[in-house]
Amino acid sequence: MINLFLSENIFVIHDHGVGGKERISFLQKLEAIIWSAITQSEARLWLCNTVSCIDSITPHEQCELFTDILKSSPRKHLIASQFLQILFDRSPQKAGPIIAKRSLMMRKFFKGNPKRILQWFGNFGGMGEAEHRKGAKAISQFSFVNRDICWEELEWKGKHGQSPAMVATKPHYFLDLDVLQTIENFLENVPDFWSSEELAESVKGGEILLIDSKFFIEQFIHLMYTKNSEDIWAVVNEFLLDVEFSFLCRHLLVLLGESDICLFLNSFGKFLASRKPYMENKCKKSYFRDSQSYWLEVLLATCACCPPLDSLLLTNAVINEGRQIMRLLNDGDHEAEKDGVEELLDTCGNLNPGHHLVLAKECLNMEKSEVVKWLGLEAWVVHYCLLKESDVCESWEALFSTNGIGFRKSRSYSLVDSDGLSSGSDGELGKVKRKKREKRRKKRRKNNFKDRSMEFGDFSELGDTESGIGSWLLSTDGYSCAWGKADLPEHLAKYCFSSWLKWVIFKWFSGSRVS
Repeated sequence: MINLFLSENIFVIHDHGVGGKERISFLQKLEAIIWSAITQSEARLWLCNTVSCIDSITPHEQCELFTDILKSSPRKHLIASQFLQILFDRSPQKAGPIIAKRSLMMRKFFKGNPKRILQWFGNFGGMGEAEHRKGAKAISQFSFVNRDICWEELEWKGKHGQSPAMVATKPHYFLDLDVLQTIENFLENVPDFWSSEELAESVKGGEILLIDSKFFIEQFIHLMYTKNSEDIWAVVNEFLLDVEFSFLCRHLLVLLGESDICLFLNSFGKFLASRKPYMENKCKKSYFRDSQSYWLEVLLATCACCPPLDSLLLTNAVINEGRQIMRLLNDGDHEAEKDGVEELLDTCGNLNPGHHLVLAKECLNMEKSEVVKWLGLEAWVVHYCLLKESDVCESWEALFSTNGIGFRKSRSYSLVDSDGLSSGSDGELGKVKRKKREKRRKKRRKNNFKDRSMEFGDFSELGDTESGIGSWLLSTDGYSCAWGKADLPEHLAKYCFSSWLKWVIFKWFSGSRVS
């Protein structure tokens, strides 16, 4: 039976005849195998997803963190481009006024580009339509107001032009306007149009960004870094205060280099460290069931500087992506790594109290990031071993009892039982009917049953008394969720890790022994 090391405080060290250095050596070998199965880019993506789950940061801290990234040297043009694309997509009305104030930018945007001209200025309303739209509205309004100086610049497709009086009574006559030639005339001869209130009003909503966002991204980057325009940075700050932290992390952090990620996390840690009472209270009240980022928050809050990135990447992988690592090892491309894990566990990976307790003793004098990494790897070993053992209900329930985990059998949530009958059917009659049922109908019923059963909860396994598969409500999460066999190894491994980490957190906050 697997020992999850939940009942004995890991700081109560006994002499079991095994050495902590040997256990660390075993975990180092395991670390090397896992690194050979995952890639750095994959691990960084996982870490960024974990950072995105942190919910203890304020909007102003978030704004400062990402502004520091955008303003850091060397210039982060790739990240700035991605950020501006997000801004344009989610809040175009914030960027529109920046464009409206810059006549040179608009002239450059349209000059020599017939496609852009037609997309923006070719939206005159026909007969019966309410009004002109976009740049067409700006052209018509400006031309009427300033007809003494610009009406002659309007080019018409017919044999003769249209008078202001005629077009005023029949606005649809603007459909006869030669838009391309007219805009070319305005670019050359009517500079006041490009700084006019009419044109500015048409672009303030930001719809013009849809025509060619790449052009405006380049212009905004020039204004941010070359001109250092205050109005641009004001919009950046305003947007950073409003957008979700998780969204920014998932879309921007993954683009950072190693040094910039460390700089970001180091700044993050300073914000967390400034609210030590909050962090202490958080650690005392929860086993962290509801968050995959708690360990990272605690680590950043208690370390003087950001831990080595490789250590964070590996730690996050084994804690939060244990199931994904299992899938990679079972992939045909990683047979060597899987065999290496099997051989390593067969040789020196037994889960006994002696190994675990000496590991705890060895960790007391290590760097905090190393402590969390070794505990995470030890929890991954638990995950791996649980996946290999405990195939039937009785073995899982024995595991719960041995390790002091309270459990209740979950009520069956399937609409039919394992033989395909509804729960109230007569067994013998059902057997006769099943023999007559066609294979096609059986397959369709099976698929419908699976689809309908998932409406009753997020369960990974269906209740099946014949095969010994069931689901349980566990005390590890306050009996709040039914856990099936497929989810139990990962859930219990995470629970073990959070329990072990909770024991050492008090040492960290008290500053005793752990560096």
